[in-house]
Amino acid sequence: MISPKELIDWLKSSWNYELFHLGTSQFTTKTFLLLILSLFLLFYLSSKIRKILVNKVFPRYDLDIGVSQSIATILRYLMIIIGLIIIFQTTGIDLSALGLLVGALGVGIGFGLQSITNNFISGLIILFERPIKVGDRIELDDLAGNIVDISARATTIITNDNIAVIVPNSDFINNRVINWSHNNREVRLNFPVGVSYKEDPEKIRKLLTDVANANPGVLSLPPPYIRFEGFGDSSLNFAVMVWTSEFIDRPKILRSELYYEIFAKFKEHNIEIPFPQRDIHLKSGFEAKDDKTEK
Repeated sequence: MISPKELIDWLKSSWNYELFHLGTSQFTTKTFLLLILSLFLLFYLSSKIRKILVNKVFPRYDLDIGVSQSIATILRYLMIIIGLIIIFQTTGIDLSALGLLVGALGVGIGFGLQSITNNFISGLIILFERPIKVGDRIELDDLAGNIVDISARATTIITNDNIAVIVPNSDFINNRVINWSHNNREVRLNFPVGVSYKEDPEKIRKLLTDVANANPGVLSLPPPYIRFEGFGDSSLNFAVMVWTSEFIDRPKILRSELYYEIFAKFKEHNIEIPFPQRDIHLKSGFEAKDDKTEK
């Protein structure tokens, strides 16, 4: 049976058991466990502090959600960098001995981790320059949606169908991005409308203006504007130009609502909505053909 003294001696020897050397530093079981615990606490606490800053501290100063997310993420990265230096020094690891490890990582990055490094650096550029931020409505190629999270490697976008799309950060740096809400949440939408040539353009402008002003999703300032686009093949063409902040992520819904209301308004005032027409002109020569047929 093991005596208490032997158990204590075994625990001491296990606690100080040398696993390997890192330069002049001795890497023991104690060092390893303290390092793992310290790293866990560092990443856990930095994540908690970031959430507290975003959800509790920054809202008191009326900061935009995108600005809050960017500042909090940058502060978290700084805490992690400083924390790693402190942890390595506290656990007795010689930082100069990490030179070889960093060099090996550099070779690995050069060959196999280029994409990850590119996305991480792109994420830092996004956080500092803020071409996009959380809450923005963006279009990237055929993808349109709202940004809900910007992490170190990728950005999460929620589409109108509530589908989460994970996009590498480098795509926002290397490709053309349309940011609908970069300056503010007010955007102008244009909807084409055509009427018959027999209609009065001034009357059409008044009716379309009334429809736009009556819709709660359309802003009164700037006011709606009805632009006379020109003379089409079968119709007088207008563009209904309205400003909205509520339907920035659902422009087709606002367009549908306005078209419903325009159709009802036109029907009420007997406004004709034309359809494409073609005039057929018959050339001469059919008289001679008719004479031959009679013979």
